[in-house]
Amino acid sequence: MKSIRTLLTVMRKELRDIFRDRRTLLLALGMSPLLAPILLVGLGTLGESRARSQIEKPLELPVVGREHAPNLIAWLEGQNVVIKAPPKDIAAAIANQEEDVILRIGADFPGQWRKSLPAPLEIIRDSTRQDAEIPAKRLQALLSTYGGQTGSLRLLARGVSPGTATAIQIRQTDLATPEAQRGRMLSFILPYFLIISAFLGGAALILDATAGERERQSLEPLLATPAPRGAIVSGKIAAACALALASLLLTLLAFKLGALLSPTVGRQMEVSFMAIAQLLLILVPMVFIGTTLLTYLAASAKSMKEAQSHMTWLMLLPMLPTIVLIVNPVKTQLWQFAVPFLAQNQLILKVVRGEAIGLQQWAIYLAAGFGLAAILWFAATRRYQQEQLAISG
Repeated sequence: MKSIRTLLTVMRKELRDIFRDRRTLLLALGMSPLLAPILLVGLGTLGESRARSQIEKPLELPVVGREHAPNLIAWLEGQNVVIKAPPKDIAAAIANQEEDVILRIGADFPGQWRKSLPAPLEIIRDSTRQDAEIPAKRLQALLSTYGGQTGSLRLLARGVSPGTATAIQIRQTDLATPEAQRGRMLSFILPYFLIISAFLGGAALILDATAGERERQSLEPLLATPAPRGAIVSGKIAAACALALASLLLTLLAFKLGALLSPTVGRQMEVSFMAIAQLLLILVPMVFIGTTLLTYLAASAKSMKEAQSHMTWLMLLPMLPTIVLIVNPVKTQLWQFAVPFLAQNQLILKVVRGEAIGLQQWAIYLAAGFGLAAILWFAATRRYQQEQLAISG
């Protein structure tokens, strides 16, 4: 009972200290909620608007050797394509992003065309430039359409049904739910943003409450009291977790508000309160994991500057699952829900895609998450038992 009273006293003391520092409190509670609609909704709206404008506006196409295929040029001009003179240095024009895509018609095109043989066309582009992807796909689709129409007319002129050249007919059935399709654009940004918000949400408080107090030499009087050190460190962790949970909840609500207010992305996805509740439950273990890990690291640091140096590599940890899944996509397996960061990534994607999370998956995830948090809490408590903790420098 005494330990609980000590825990609550330390918790109130740390929260009172952070509330006195209005600027730090504003950054801790307001930064993520402000960035949520800007990053997740604003960038999505901007990307969608840009893609739509590239699709709807006329395609400006430099053509090398346009005199070799006048019929093709005339057909392209009727398909919202503006034919331009080619640049003198094609490679430099592509490299300097002066042109997105260039079409080259070889000198042997007319001869091959008259013989009803495949006539050569060359699409010149830089595949590493994402801004040129849509124009290149538009040109590829137009040329495929023109080639298909011409091939069908050639068969009809010879009294052959165009269907004869098509041995099979492929139909595709996409079983992706509307929620999954709407969540595709968020599959890379959303997990990392939410995980980092939960993982480091209590950093400001816990670094100041441990490394900061040690540097100011105000930690020694607190540790000199007869209060159990386990209760003291638990009170600090509880205060940081409370601050992180408040910031996380505000972030999720800001994301929902931004989705509702967005003129484009908001109409494509639905962020229900049930989804927010699931995301909050998913991220609660990450709050405790991040806070206890920061407590241990800050208690091991000799100064505030040394403790803050850990933030660089800590911010990279949530990126690892996203990078691994991009390079090596894997099917969802049960063991993944016990791996930190990967588990959160997979579960967040399930919620965004509108997929159900099984009881076994929840059980494994919550047990592994809170189990790791308990181990880190024990390590932080043991660190607080060391007498040199109260000594600065």
